[in-house]
Amino acid sequence: MTGDERTADLEPELRSYGVSVESIDGDDPLELTYMTAFPGREIHRGEIGRALNALIDRAEADEWEPVRVEGTVVRSPGDVLGTWHAEAEWFEALARYEISETEFSSRVLATVSHEPDAGPDPEVPDDAAADEPDSEGDR
Repeated sequence: MTGDERTADLEPELRSYGVSVESIDGDDPLELTYMTAFPGREIHRGEIGRALNALIDRAEADEWEPVRVEGTVVRSPGDVLGTWHAEAEWFEALARYEISETEFSSRVLATVSHEPDAGPDPEVPDDAAADEPDSEGDR
């Protein structure tokens, strides 16, 4: 089975876990881009978990050989919210019961990086904070 066939097999699996795959590319690393259903300022941890669970289940069924996974989360095509990654060794350590699911998750969450230009808060106009006088309680 070629890398392209393995990648093509992963997309329907990820979608079955509720991951809105925009693109999936590469053999090692596996580059996964998906559109979030939660387009706020931070990556939704549950979506990361669903993507990883799909891959873990495939690995446990001997249908995927763990490699580094580089996740990119987008709000819309081209609007990157942030990134995360998981090392192949972490998948392997989890499969051998050398680390717990909690440790695996903690390692992945520690890699989360949000795009610095997340845009202004839609609740606060751009110039509103600068125009507000200090309250006496703040002095």
